[in-house]
Amino acid sequence: MSAEDVKKLREMTGAGVMDSKSALEDAGGDFEKAVALIKERGLVKADKKAGRTLGAGLIDAYVHNNRVGVLLNVSCETDFVARSDVFRNLVHDVAMQIAAMDPKDIDELMEQVHIKDESTTIEELVKGTIAKLGENIKVEKFTRYEI
Repeated sequence: MSAEDVKKLREMTGAGVMDSKSALEDAGGDFEKAVALIKERGLVKADKKAGRTLGAGLIDAYVHNNRVGVLLNVSCETDFVARSDVFRNLVHDVAMQIAAMDPKDIDELMEQVHIKDESTTIEELVKGTIAKLGENIKVEKFTRYEI
């Protein structure tokens, strides 16, 4: 296992250096197993952060072809994370998901398969972002309009 392997795994998963190195070691150098380990460990980290207070976040507006519109409120713990590209991208992806899949509520949204990556659900996408950013994140509410 080389530094290049660790770098490649980091780029694939967004995990930190030590998490990537540890996952590669535990997986015996197998990238697929290492990715699965990082995902599993990220979900555990996300569950540990679930009770933390949310004091910041974003409201995102997404309009698709001037026919479908979404207003979405996603909370996080700090303004620093709320301003990050990773968080902004998550919020935008979730807004696009709502526009495309028309969930009836947050529970249904979280269970849906992600439109950009069919190997993951929206809940796993959010938990993966929690693991990357180290803060609790919650989809608070949304409204979808369609003509």
